[in-house]
Amino acid sequence: MHTQPRPPGIEIAGRKIGPDYPPYVIAELSANHNGKLENALNLIEAAAEAGADAVKIQTYRADTITIKSDKPEFQIKGGLWGGQTLYELYDAAHTPWEWHETLFEKAKDAGITLFSSPFDESAVDLLESLGAPAFKIASFEAVDLQLIRRVGGSGKPVIISTGMANEDEISAAVDAARQAGCKELVVMHCVSAYPAPPADYNLLTLVDIGARHHVLTGLSDHTLGNATAIAAIALGACLIERHFTIDRSGGGPDESFSLQPSELHALCRDCRTAWESIGKIDYSRQDSERDNSQFRRSLYVIADVKVGEVITPDNVRSIRPGYGLAPRFYDDLLGRRFVRDVERATPMSWDLCESSNDESS
Repeated sequence: MHTQPRPPGIEIAGRKIGPDYPPYVIAELSANHNGKLENALNLIEAAAEAGADAVKIQTYRADTITIKSDKPEFQIKGGLWGGQTLYELYDAAHTPWEWHETLFEKAKDAGITLFSSPFDESAVDLLESLGAPAFKIASFEAVDLQLIRRVGGSGKPVIISTGMANEDEISAAVDAARQAGCKELVVMHCVSAYPAPPADYNLLTLVDIGARHHVLTGLSDHTLGNATAIAAIALGACLIERHFTIDRSGGGPDESFSLQPSELHALCRDCRTAWESIGKIDYSRQDSERDNSQFRRSLYVIADVKVGEVITPDNVRSIRPGYGLAPRFYDDLLGRRFVRDVERATPMSWDLCESSNDESS
């Protein structure tokens, strides 16, 4: 197991990503355009307005990801996509290649980063020609070491999802990327179920991935709700990816487990709040607490006293507000004498009494 500290961060399109920076939130457009370019453009704009850092698309054609066949192993049984063949699903769900340039231009105009998951080397070539700033390896492609080597040699950041991948397969994917020259690598913990039960995520695995492979970690989240993503931030995830749609009732292949705009906005806000709250190790009193000192207990003189009087429970007590000596000094004060007259309701301080309780003054 690697024991080096985590790398300090990577950079995608000028945005630094890592433990010292706010979480990077990716809105996965996937097939939620439902075959209409206008929908894809609207999704990019809505993701930008919701506060996401990036939109991710998928770059494949049905015939680059499977073949047309009716054999049983090519037929989808059960689940969201049951009743279709693989070819039928991907033919309906793909983002046409002729849209890509328009989508990249739209993202630039909207002020949001766009990149993609390529599913074969021809897709990588297309994305390179369009200046894609990073590459994402989808979970089901994490075993395609040839594809990983291709993107790993691009000189750009690579993000690898791990859904269904076991420990050895994750290691092989990481090694393939690094051997190809990848210097900026993120491994995203993922469960490839749609939707996925939160209990299946076992987020401590994310921590182990980071330690084993000396990589930044992220979460590709297929759960319903944002609790899993927030927990992942607390465990060190630097990237969060969620499927995104305008309207979950639109009937698209991924829409039933996708976030709508208000939910994506909440995710972006809450992830960043969670990151801010983690902060650093700090035992000092915070600025936000300073005005509440009056609600804390401290030692006060509770009766008018004359010089030479002995400090007793009848004239000094622990009460609110908190502007006197801390209550932990109470036993040490008992038996000492006051060195001057003191008015009731005065905060107790060391200069009000003798330096020791030997009754010499």
